[in-house]
Amino acid sequence: MINAITYTFKRPSLLVMLCALFSMYSCRNKKEINKTDTVVTPKKSQNSAIQVKYGTQLNVAPKEIKNEKLYSFIDEWYATPYKYAGSDKSGIDCSGFTSKLYEVVYLKKISRASRDIFTASVDVKKDDLKEGDFVFFKIESKNVSHVGVYLMNNKFVHASTKKGVIISDLNEPYYQKYFYTGGRPK
Repeated sequence: MINAITYTFKRPSLLVMLCALFSMYSCRNKKEINKTDTVVTPKKSQNSAIQVKYGTQLNVAPKEIKNEKLYSFIDEWYATPYKYAGSDKSGIDCSGFTSKLYEVVYLKKISRASRDIFTASVDVKKDDLKEGDFVFFKIESKNVSHVGVYLMNNKFVHASTKKGVIISDLNEPYYQKYFYTGGRPK
């Protein structure tokens, strides 16, 4: 038995070679694993159908549509006919739509009348509007008579008397003529 131990220590080069070979093999495997890890990284998520649809409609990149709850709500109500004092999908008016949107999307109760929504909001200049702000109009009236919700890129959603729930552009001559101010809930 002493001869076997003596023989192993007399041949240290064999032991060193085995350790070196093992070390090289294990390093090579780690490098291959690292290469594989970088190749298998998950891809970025695709844009949702809502983001694509409303990105196109608002003329923005789909990734800019971040509040999918808002746009899903709009999608659900889109083209609902206008009905004065209406509050369901058989017909709804501008303030009813705005208050329902705020209740569902932002979990806030607001007034049901456009003048009251105006009174209960903080004034916002047209250039400072942000998604979710109110847009107020005085349509052939001295008082606020129409309300919508600003989206982005000068677009807003509202219940129009002729087309029902739609997205319109503040730059359209009709809305430019009657636009009064923007507002934000207090």
